[in-house]
Amino acid sequence: MGVNSDGTDEPGWAVSPEDEIAPVVEAAGRQVRLWREAAGMRVVELGQAIGYGEDLVRKVERGARIPRAEFLDRADGVLNAGGHIAAFKEDMERARYPKKVRELAQLEARAVEQLLYSNHNIHGLLQTEEYARALFATWRPTLSQDELARAVAARLARRAVFDRSPAPELSFVQEEVTLRRPVGGTMVLRRQLEHLLGVAQLAHVELQVMPTSRADHPGAAGRIQVLKFGDGTAVGRTDDEFNGRPVSDPRQLRILELRYGIIRAQALSPGESLAFIEQALGET
Repeated sequence: MGVNSDGTDEPGWAVSPEDEIAPVVEAAGRQVRLWREAAGMRVVELGQAIGYGEDLVRKVERGARIPRAEFLDRADGVLNAGGHIAAFKEDMERARYPKKVRELAQLEARAVEQLLYSNHNIHGLLQTEEYARALFATWRPTLSQDELARAVAARLARRAVFDRSPAPELSFVQEEVTLRRPVGGTMVLRRQLEHLLGVAQLAHVELQVMPTSRADHPGAAGRIQVLKFGDGTAVGRTDDEFNGRPVSDPRQLRILELRYGIIRAQALSPGESLAFIEQALGET
């Protein structure tokens, strides 16, 4: 769980009892409590030993708070748990993110190729932390501090796809307006554009820009996402078809791939797009 410099709580690590991951969080907390009691330590003593507040440790033990990896590592060491507590680190990392994000991240982790068209904002995989935070801050109803922190953390965690080996092939097409809308302010946008220039240099990434002047293309109806897997299957979704839900039927996927293919062909080439982003950065 997140902590401030004084060992107190911070947003982003609460867990709802209704969340399907709650039993796993409760199991982790139960392990901490059992090993603490076996060691003859009080809650306050464990907190002092690992650098966390007593109230926060109690929340972890009762399954109301998701423990960070460092909390589990420290508790495991202090309580001589032999790895039984630290073993929950991977589960706790996944637990922090909302169910829909966990499911999407699992699909992205399997995909060997992704086709991604965005027409309103910079695609989530390409967003900087401050851009993502500013974007989530515009949501209505307004997100609580805890919800905002979890949303940002979940979005950033998805960027692990860039570090995979072998790397997946990633094709992005961004509408020009997404490069000019000052989400979070001018400086946030500038740093976001600089980040795009860096990502565009990766060998397995193809980043293209669709100029606003290209009016007649099949992306006007909304975002398109197609994820292709190593076994030849795929899943896709778009805003205006199939109720916005993921589809895997080959006939439906053909429609999405047809649209994306046309969009990709009508967009600027990767080289032209890089120059376009550099120009947009200079004008921002």
